[in-house]
Amino acid sequence: MKTIFRLFFLFNVSLLLSQNYQSAESVEYDPINNQWLVSNGSRIIADDGEGNLSYFGTGNASHGLEVLDNTLFAVASNAIKGYDLTSEEEVMNLQIPGVSFLNGLTNDGANTLWVSDFSAGKIYSIDVTDVSNPIYTEIVSSTGGTPNGVLFDEANNRLLFVTWGSNAKIKAVDLGTNEVSTLVTTSFSNIDGIDDDSDGNYYISSWSPARITKYNNDFSVSETVITPSLNSPADIGYSQSTDVLGIPMGSSVIFVDLTVLSVSDEDFNPFDFEISSNPIDESSYLQYSLKDSETVKLQVFNSIGMLIKTLVNEEKHAGTHQVSLSELKLSSGIYFSRLSTESGISIVKKMVLNKAI
Repeated sequence: MKTIFRLFFLFNVSLLLSQNYQSAESVEYDPINNQWLVSNGSRIIADDGEGNLSYFGTGNASHGLEVLDNTLFAVASNAIKGYDLTSEEEVMNLQIPGVSFLNGLTNDGANTLWVSDFSAGKIYSIDVTDVSNPIYTEIVSSTGGTPNGVLFDEANNRLLFVTWGSNAKIKAVDLGTNEVSTLVTTSFSNIDGIDDDSDGNYYISSWSPARITKYNNDFSVSETVITPSLNSPADIGYSQSTDVLGIPMGSSVIFVDLTVLSVSDEDFNPFDFEISSNPIDESSYLQYSLKDSETVKLQVFNSIGMLIKTLVNEEKHAGTHQVSLSELKLSSGIYFSRLSTESGISIVKKMVLNKAI
């Protein structure tokens, strides 16, 4: 089993007095508003990924969340609700008679949701073409276990789901026949969530050991994702547009950025991004140039990739800009500065500090 070292993580620290995590269970990235949405028992919390929280309307969600077009779908106890991402108003409230414990939620990117019934061992499909009149169908009456997180796998026309208990399994539902098969029997206990990245890799969260495990596209190779210490990681969410993995853990949510943190090719530097004097000291500054006005994010990370500070996150006019490092209060060591723009370009520079500033 290999270990992923080249990643970096961002802590989400609580927070605001009126909004805090008490039972964070599921996370989902909202690309429309560039925020994370978290089911938190009786309320839904919007999280910008840097510790700033707010309530998402008056909606509530207890478990799975899914963004489909401009709608957030949520498991709210044993109902499936829908909320408009723009107005934050409730647009759907589906009650399925006889369910026991609705849990994981996924979608096909078009008009279908799937939800797992953890206690009854069932899986339902939900047609949300008309959110005012959703239509549900039981597609699996017995999964042969306790289905938790669930994921639509378009490439193989199947659902993937993970199970609870010792030697927890990763299973699949063939959407052509609705037959259930076991893909992996793990040595883990209590797998909670599953999601994928844009390269066809899969990520699962387990309680024992408490960790995130990455599998390749056919589940033949697994790797441990290095993260901060985890405690009962729940229904994870992967943002394919930013390569960030959200991990809910009851009283906290952390975000792991899986982009490779490495020094950029010096031959590719369209913004003339430079560090003035390196090793750095109190007089050092970061400098970059823009040909046109553009939204810029400039961040500093420590040697293991933890975010130290966001120095710039706004639209900047054309021209040369300088940002001082004097107020960072850094101890000696290795640091990285990263310049990223709305055009999708990201440049990383290594900084050396020999004496604390």
